[in-house]
Amino acid sequence: MSDFLESFEETAQALIPRGMQILAAVSGGVDSMVMLHGLHRLSKKFAWKITVGHLNHQLRGRSSDADQRLVKCSARNLGAEVVVERADVRRLAAERKVSIEMAAREVRHEFLARTARQRRIRFVVLAHHADDQVELFFLRIFRGAGPDGLSGMKPLAASPADPGIKLARPMLGLSREAIRAFAEGNKIAFREDASNEAVDVLRNRIRYKLLPVLESEYQPEVRAIVGRVMDILRTESEFLDQLARTERERRTTFDALHPALQRRILKAELIKAGVPIDYGQIERLRRAEGKASAVAPGKIARRDARGTVFLDVGEWPKFSIKSAEVELSGKPKSTDFEGVHLSWRLVNAARRLRIPTAPGMERFDADEVGERIILRHWQEGDTFQPIGMPQAVKLQDLFTNLKVPRVERHQRVVAVAADGKIFWVEGLRIAEPFKLRKKTRRVLEWKWHRA
Repeated sequence: MSDFLESFEETAQALIPRGMQILAAVSGGVDSMVMLHGLHRLSKKFAWKITVGHLNHQLRGRSSDADQRLVKCSARNLGAEVVVERADVRRLAAERKVSIEMAAREVRHEFLARTARQRRIRFVVLAHHADDQVELFFLRIFRGAGPDGLSGMKPLAASPADPGIKLARPMLGLSREAIRAFAEGNKIAFREDASNEAVDVLRNRIRYKLLPVLESEYQPEVRAIVGRVMDILRTESEFLDQLARTERERRTTFDALHPALQRRILKAELIKAGVPIDYGQIERLRRAEGKASAVAPGKIARRDARGTVFLDVGEWPKFSIKSAEVELSGKPKSTDFEGVHLSWRLVNAARRLRIPTAPGMERFDADEVGERIILRHWQEGDTFQPIGMPQAVKLQDLFTNLKVPRVERHQRVVAVAADGKIFWVEGLRIAEPFKLRKKTRRVLEWKWHRA
């Protein structure tokens, strides 16, 4: 037996129990065709019954159809049942508002999970290899992934389309070079995918541009080193998950935990709730008990003192048309608007330096503001010029940069001056055009707090 097959067998038999029915995901490329032949050679020894699954993404016209023909022919020659489906991935990407690559991944996992369920198959075998892991590491670095993401694909994991189905990857320890050499040495037919050469795809730029530069100019063993780092991250990540579960069982107060454990707990909670997760969502929940955070269309999340996440199902936050006109002239007054209590008075500019400052107090040039203002919520297209900035910017961009949660943005109250410009936004700096200057005659002293 060759070294390649020996390594493949050692991993495969550790992942897939004897006597299992398995679904081999075969695209027609060199990796999956080698995997199929490897599984076939071991099938008698381990009593595996192989079914081949192929999804035609219809992205490359006749080439995609040729891939399909090769897979069907190869499977039948090996005596394996073959299941083929076609999917219009471009259309689905547009409908789901995701990239073609993401849509292809989602549809492929859905097809494999559905096929496995129909045939009562518990194990789907994928052809990911060591070089895929390295490329994934850099892809996820560029997306800001944490330890879980940077630890890469696990040899055995749950299907993202059905947690009851296992994904086995017996070639994660084998290189692309070794796989191709085995295919050529054993005359295994496969199809080249021209899209793998397209440098407009980030993964391909990592493969053909970034990694060769790193190997030639920085570290010849970069692939092995990245693999080692991923293995370390994987084991440490698993340890943190275990520690987070232990702390939950002890009923330790959430706020007393280390931030790393808090994030682990919230990530597990969101996964359990079936909500897509990202760093920003987790941080918003982590930092404020009971505070609402929009985590998906129609879903608002809050956490309690133990870190348990509760979902409120409702409408995605919308722009409110509520408003109120306020008269600023005359004696000191106050009003309430949408949960915010506001009070104000006009004072002579000569006294402004003797007025003590306090939280929730702002001062504006009263003559620039005008006597009649409008209180309302943020509206699409609103612009605002915070003090110190040379020009106005979109309020939406400010909220994004300041990481104001989507739900909270729609709750924030703004005050619009007589000239139509926003002079105050709840929780932000005052507006540059309305600040106090040497020529200021009257000062608008403005106090606020949210009930």
